[in-house]
Amino acid sequence: MNITVVGTGYVGLVTGVAFANMGNNVTCVDIDENKVTMLERGQVPIYEPGLESLFEQARRQETIDFTTELAPAAASADVIFLALPTPPGEDGSADLSYILGVAGEVGPYLNGYTVIVDKSTVPVGTADKVRAALEASGVVAGEDFDVVSNPEFLREGVAVDDFMKPERVVIGTNNQRAAAVMQKLYEPFVRGGNPIIVMDERSAEMTKYAANAFLATKITFINEVANLCERAGANIDQVRRGIGTDSRIGNQFLYPGLGYGGSCFPKDVRALLKTASEFDYDFRILDSVVEVNGEQHLELMSKVTERFGEDLAGRHFGLWGLAFKANTDDVRESPAHRVIDFLLERGATVAAYDPEARETTYRVFGDRIEYVDFLPDAANQADALIVATEWSHFRRPTWPVIARRMRGDVVFDGRNLYTEDELNAAGLDYFSVGRPSVGTVDAVRQEAA
Repeated sequence: MNITVVGTGYVGLVTGVAFANMGNNVTCVDIDENKVTMLERGQVPIYEPGLESLFEQARRQETIDFTTELAPAAASADVIFLALPTPPGEDGSADLSYILGVAGEVGPYLNGYTVIVDKSTVPVGTADKVRAALEASGVVAGEDFDVVSNPEFLREGVAVDDFMKPERVVIGTNNQRAAAVMQKLYEPFVRGGNPIIVMDERSAEMTKYAANAFLATKITFINEVANLCERAGANIDQVRRGIGTDSRIGNQFLYPGLGYGGSCFPKDVRALLKTASEFDYDFRILDSVVEVNGEQHLELMSKVTERFGEDLAGRHFGLWGLAFKANTDDVRESPAHRVIDFLLERGATVAAYDPEARETTYRVFGDRIEYVDFLPDAANQADALIVATEWSHFRRPTWPVIARRMRGDVVFDGRNLYTEDELNAAGLDYFSVGRPSVGTVDAVRQEAA
């Protein structure tokens, strides 16, 4: 098929490259001339494991092109994917101006029946608005085009695997002709038997928000349990294993930490709350999720101020991790950035290391923090070390060497990567999330007695 993908962000570029590697002819359109030039030169502008290899394969097969010209790309397409930003407004609503603007623009260029696909995460009712924008440009729904909602379920860091081997594909349409086109397009990706689920457009739009909101709730729930574990003398590692083996619950997204971040969960939870308010529904669980997540980093930061006091002037902290999660350079709503804000507001200085998110963090903090090139260097002369992202090569540092570089003797682990015994053996005090120290357990037992 001839496919046009409008937008070359995380979703658009992964989508275009994946379809191109299945033998389709793909044209990716973006208004950013610099980005298009980079892509034409063979440079991938985002970090996503596995993407560069697939990108090179598509270029060698000559199945992918990049352009800033929407008109010829739309005219040649059988399917047009709209993979455009939907940034949140101040009230949490998704900004649909990019999607509706492009929808109105492509109408006059359609050349024969074309399926227009909402690939971006969009609120319930967006497909109707896209259809109206197209019809306003003079084309006829059901004859010249149909609109499909096809939400993405891509996790940053494993987005390529998620697209190439999806657990499910959701296609939102009431039109059999459009559904047949989409099923044919996705069949090569589900040969292992995973389902292609066809439903109406509004249900597909709701499915995406419901999935992300549920996962955000699950993360927030385990963080709340972890906070209670510390106070009650229980160990979140044991509790997590105890409940995660229940098939009704599962063990994914049950790792406590500093809270969720990134481009999806925060935005999508707020957007679903906005949708609920538009239908006069009080979505109380999600209100709590937003509130708790916004304060979760303070659980670890309270241990910092208990150790050093509220005034951190003259204190220097090493920070391991800047991205909101491992295997990405995305720092949008990163808990690590919340930690940096907390420290800087109290007068501390920060030296940070991240293998991929240095440049994206610099755009936010500039020279207000120090950036180092190697993991151990972040510990140099630090009063304390804070672990904020779970990169795999953070897991086995040589702690005696790290301890000798530090001025202080304490590690605050926001990802529960280590154990108290291994840190204590290196002469370091250790604080994590949801794991009580021996002293806490003893105090709780004495009080109970």
